[in-house]
Amino acid sequence: MRGRFISIEGGEAVGKSTQIRLLADALKASGRSVTVTREPGGTDSAEAIRALLLEGGADRWNVRSEALLFAAARADHVARLIRPAVEAGGWVLSDRFLDSSRAYQGVAGGLGDDAILDLHRFGSQGFLPDRTLLLELPADEAARRATVRDGGTSDRIGGRDAAYHAAVAQAFRTFAADHPDRFCLIDASGDSAAVHARIWHSIGPMLA
Repeated sequence: MRGRFISIEGGEAVGKSTQIRLLADALKASGRSVTVTREPGGTDSAEAIRALLLEGGADRWNVRSEALLFAAARADHVARLIRPAVEAGGWVLSDRFLDSSRAYQGVAGGLGDDAILDLHRFGSQGFLPDRTLLLELPADEAARRATVRDGGTSDRIGGRDAAYHAAVAQAFRTFAADHPDRFCLIDASGDSAAVHARIWHSIGPMLA
């Protein structure tokens, strides 16, 4: 029996890592095989690309080279980890996937959604999650959490200005409105247990 692939998306500091851990624990407790991964990353080759993307100065890559690197990392991730695990009957939870590239490089970066989707069709054969959980927070709360988390420092993408991150947030909302069959919006405010309860309720139909 085929497994399930769930991506967890959202802007900076919305709690994706915490919620993936809680969801993985709950799924394992229900008897399912679970793989937790992240983008960029997940395989040795993709993790090497992650370092290239997130380290260094703000001008290390232009938006086109950045999009190509993300697509290359994702192609390896899908081929070597995600697709085999799902086809073997496991559940895969990924901290970010295609929709982050669409939001960050496609919309906020100005490349356009079609360019990112074309790269994905070529590199990853159009592979998509069964469900995308979009965690949402008000911008001021997300900024406060990011400051607490990063201590005033951040990677070269997370450190971009407020207008860039506002464009990212709006892009995610647009994708969710356009694809309600795949996206589920999750209120990420409140404590982690409350957010987890919302997520667990949202994936209930997938557990049957």
